[in-house]
Amino acid sequence: MDPTKLDGIKDWPTPTTVKGVRSFLGFGNFYRRFISHYSDLARPLNDLTRKDQPWEWKEPQQQAFATLKERFAEAPVLIIPDKTKSFQVESDASKFATGAVLRQQDGNGDWHPCAYLSQSLNEAERNYQIYDRELLGIIRALTEWRHLLEGNMHPVDILSDHKNLTFFRTPQKLNRRQARWHLF
Repeated sequence: MDPTKLDGIKDWPTPTTVKGVRSFLGFGNFYRRFISHYSDLARPLNDLTRKDQPWEWKEPQQQAFATLKERFAEAPVLIIPDKTKSFQVESDASKFATGAVLRQQDGNGDWHPCAYLSQSLNEAERNYQIYDRELLGIIRALTEWRHLLEGNMHPVDILSDHKNLTFFRTPQKLNRRQARWHLF
């Protein structure tokens, strides 16, 4: 990143209006793909920008602001994806967002991130059961990185912390949403 931009990030004043928060989040929107769990980190700030939300800058907002400033200033340690090597997708979901990491092995066998994905859940998605939220995180990751994963000569490993997803491909009664995702 340009050193003048780094100075601008470090010296960015604490927002005092919704417009200031939107400006900060707008600047950081490009860098979300380089920051793990960006949506979870930015949630307190995003909540301030909602319609009819009263302005209350408290500790969660200040902590989110400070953490994002730190993460923007750090150099991302991402490797360039190589379609001749195998990929690993690690996905996770919380009550408010889904996130994923696309990884690939280097010559020493160590796994390194190629890209991050983080997306907030909308109101309807927040009502999903944990099984469906975890599955949604995987679907979002596979959709985002489809151009890298399809046609790869190696199988793609998908990692999740939700054990029940290992049974997704076995015969069972699926709801409509799960059936649609099963076709993916």
